[in-house]
Amino acid sequence: MRVAILGGGITGLATAWHLQQAGATVHVYEAGPTAGGNVGTRQHPAGYVLELGPNSLQLSPELEELIQALHLNDRIREPEAVSGRRYVVRGGQPRELPGRPQQLLFNGFFSLKARFAVLRELSRPAQPADPQETIAHFFRRRFGPEILDYAVNPFVSGIYAGDPERLLLQRTFPQLAALEQEHGSVLKGLARSMKGVGRRRIISFRGGLQTLTDALATQLAYLHLNTRVQALEPLPDGRYQLRLAEGAASPEPFDALVLALPAYAAAPLLQPLNDAAATALQAVHYPPLTAVHTAYDRADVAHPLNGFGALSPRVEQPVAAGTLWSSSLFPDRCPAGQVLLTSFVGGAQYEELARQPDEQLLAALRGEQRRHYGIRPGARPRFQELFRWEKSIPQFDERIGAAHAAADALEARGIWTAANWRAGVGIPDCLRRARLVAEKINAARRA
Repeated sequence: MRVAILGGGITGLATAWHLQQAGATVHVYEAGPTAGGNVGTRQHPAGYVLELGPNSLQLSPELEELIQALHLNDRIREPEAVSGRRYVVRGGQPRELPGRPQQLLFNGFFSLKARFAVLRELSRPAQPADPQETIAHFFRRRFGPEILDYAVNPFVSGIYAGDPERLLLQRTFPQLAALEQEHGSVLKGLARSMKGVGRRRIISFRGGLQTLTDALATQLAYLHLNTRVQALEPLPDGRYQLRLAEGAASPEPFDALVLALPAYAAAPLLQPLNDAAATALQAVHYPPLTAVHTAYDRADVAHPLNGFGALSPRVEQPVAAGTLWSSSLFPDRCPAGQVLLTSFVGGAQYEELARQPDEQLLAALRGEQRRHYGIRPGARPRFQELFRWEKSIPQFDERIGAAHAAADALEARGIWTAANWRAGVGIPDCLRRARLVAEKINAARRA
């Protein structure tokens, strides 16, 4: 069994690893100079460890198994205890958000009216399931506008770079839709389903998250970097030849293909084979996002930074959708005596902010940091650097369904899809998808 995987991000690498473990000959083709995709860590010579994409991982069963198989247990880095505290900007200042749904009623973060709305949710009847219902519509009808504005909106923006008015509930949080249908009340369902379940561990690695993708890459027999696939050529026997850069053909045909590419990168390859599929994939929206790393002297920052970070609701008209307090989580991310903030500017609600010229964006962010964190007047950052994702996180809005349906149809032709637009945007989602695709390809081989 020969399999070609196009794309060397976390999903492509993990799919290749699973297939290779099952005995397949797997070639991974990555157009860039390094593997890892959106997972990338920069070791700055001044002593900063800068994550360019994800900054930490939830330790899912799939990830835990992979870490053990790659012998990375001794490289795991646990965050500091303050990571359990989450903040949301309200009234121009970061305020701690209740940690659990039941605490909404007893915490002063929300108004009395909002707390009554939460209490009424317990007796509000379920509505018929609607696959086109947005996150915003769901939370507005069940919990009211304040919960949507100050809890849901910043979470969706900070984690998914998305707009809750556009993202579909059943594509992003299907478990919440299921809880309403099964229990009537979302809060009742959460209370029953979470009994005895602790919060999933958050981890990183010594040296950053790229430790994981680097370890995966070294396990692969055939990883072709700086190699762009130009075309897919179906053969009469059902296999595929790849046309590589400058027209060169792959040495041998492949029995199956895995597209572990962003939807916009997979679309041109599919266009000659299935124009409708290409059109559906091209329509998937990827908003721009700019990651900014800023370091200050600890003495210049009044705020204790005693938490994971702060998310900003749209109603607060923020510059950054969210800021991680990176050095509070992992003190070795910057030199002693400094603090490192990792801010994300842009996403589906703030596309124009992400595209500002460098200095304009950095100056606006510094002003916001002075207001939020009590930066001493006249203090300047020790370090500030940005990294732009022109196309960041795929949006699971009304356009994603057609892309998923097209991907399902391609499987009959021996073309499989494994990427975050197909799997879900979290790394645990991507690892589950990688295993599923490998299992499907192995099952097709045995059939």
